[in-house]
Amino acid sequence: MDKKISGDTVKWGILGVGDVCEVKSAPAMQKIPHSTVTAVMRRNGEKAKDYAIRHGINTWYDDADALINDPNVNAIYIATPPNAHCELTLKAAQAGKPIYVEKPMARTTAECEKMIAACQKAKVPLYVAYYRRRLPNFEKLKSLLDEGSIGDLRMVRITLHKTIDPDIVANITSNMPVNWRTDPEVAGGGYFFDLAAHQLDYLDYVLGPIKTVVGHAANQAGLYQAADIISSSFVFESGVQGSGTWCFTVDSVSEKDELVFIGSKGQLRLSFFGAPELHIEKSDRSAETLTFELPHHIQQPLIQTVVDDILGKGNCPSTGKSAVRTNWVMEEMTRNYYLK
Repeated sequence: MDKKISGDTVKWGILGVGDVCEVKSAPAMQKIPHSTVTAVMRRNGEKAKDYAIRHGINTWYDDADALINDPNVNAIYIATPPNAHCELTLKAAQAGKPIYVEKPMARTTAECEKMIAACQKAKVPLYVAYYRRRLPNFEKLKSLLDEGSIGDLRMVRITLHKTIDPDIVANITSNMPVNWRTDPEVAGGGYFFDLAAHQLDYLDYVLGPIKTVVGHAANQAGLYQAADIISSSFVFESGVQGSGTWCFTVDSVSEKDELVFIGSKGQLRLSFFGAPELHIEKSDRSAETLTFELPHHIQQPLIQTVVDDILGKGNCPSTGKSAVRTNWVMEEMTRNYYLK
């Protein structure tokens, strides 16, 4: 397997060192062998400098082009909101540097396809931060499905119902600035695109691509521009059927976060964003709950595969080619609302 860079160390330059870079991702890049963060960038130079000082990084920028073209940087991590993903990926590809981009991959399928084409032309790899593909609870779930622990898989059901929480989704009637995740021009499709992207990517990982999708999206509460309720049914290429409901304006008594795989001999159930537990339920034995310990830097297991792939020592399971499928599914689910 060929290396994607010269040398034996991945020297990251990070575009957009915001909240996700404090614990979830960037610190892991400092801890993984043969990986380091060389430079960081944020449009607010003082915030970029502050991040660099606190995390022991020598170089900081307030200009994306300067970081991308820094000769001491040989790989780019794009940690900005989705509206900048496509433009920055095209620039990093032109500079000939491998790219790790936050999820969702971009705002639209068309942007994703432009990113893939640019990276193919430049012959640089493109990875996407769907990190649940390498977390222990989700890996165990995949292994149970692969070994047929619940017989033949019949269907999968997603339920995600959340309250209007000011520290997550700002109310336009409040004095708080509107959360960028609820602005379609920035995020692509609101809080649904931010959260459902993880769920649908994971289903693609364990069950393969979805081939047909029917969806209905609406804005019922009128608190922001993005859709706040989505329902969908879908069918995988394997023939397994799926359904999902997402609503971000329910009362607290209706909150629910559940992913259920239903088979001919039982079911597997877990909270997708909650406690790392996996429930195994079968009629011929007592229910079992498996508990897992998650890494402190939640993206570290996936970033390890990115580093290994760049250095020619392994393969990363989350690439632009897999991530574009999730964007397409979300687009189909919300087509009646955004693509009228």
